[in-house]
Amino acid sequence: MTYLSPPVLGDSQLQSETLESLTSAVRYHMWLTSLALPFLGDHPIELGSGLGDYAQAWLDGGLERIRVTERDPARLAMLKERFADDVRVHADDLDVFNAPPADHSCFVAYNVLEHIEDDVGALRAAHRIVRPGGAVVMIVPAFPFAMGRFDREVGHVRRYTKQSLRRAYESAGLTIEELYYLNAPGLLAWFIGMRLLRMTPRDGVTVRLWDRVVVPIARRIESRWRPPFGQSLVARGRVPAASTG
Repeated sequence: MTYLSPPVLGDSQLQSETLESLTSAVRYHMWLTSLALPFLGDHPIELGSGLGDYAQAWLDGGLERIRVTERDPARLAMLKERFADDVRVHADDLDVFNAPPADHSCFVAYNVLEHIEDDVGALRAAHRIVRPGGAVVMIVPAFPFAMGRFDREVGHVRRYTKQSLRRAYESAGLTIEELYYLNAPGLLAWFIGMRLLRMTPRDGVTVRLWDRVVVPIARRIESRWRPPFGQSLVARGRVPAASTG
């Protein structure tokens, strides 16, 4: 029996509204963008590209071409419109569980894996869509204790620890090269705001002040020292060179 993944888990409209409302967090997005850029290679594929902001930033950073994918029809239409005149970009829908073979240099996803019930199966797709030796870069929300109403509304199935994300990579037949927590102060802010106060991320003075003051400090410190906790978890692995799919 062929397994067909659902188009979107969670409130798709809320997902899009949240993406749009946080575009003012420029420094935070620059921080995240920089983490994958050295490992994208010549032709990466991004799972769950959202509004295409990360793809655009990678292209602006010198990436030659990229395939962006999105399961939500409205966001896919926005991606196709945004990149319609950019020959470096191909946008399409991708059922990661039934992905046709491809030869991409990297499989990258930011805050997507936590939406997929069978995360091991999604990671295993790298053996089909990424060339042997290619990178697999994921950023996911960290720590189950921080799971709140907003997480559930936007379709988060889980939040990760180092142990659980390492286990998912290894169960998918991928090697792990780097695994670390990111944005230590963000975890406290998320726990208080989203978990305890049941807030929803929105653009405003607080987000802009945090982005202007806290993010540069956190980025500078964490570039030299890996904290034992963080709002997010970053994983970088590889498809084994002898991968058979």
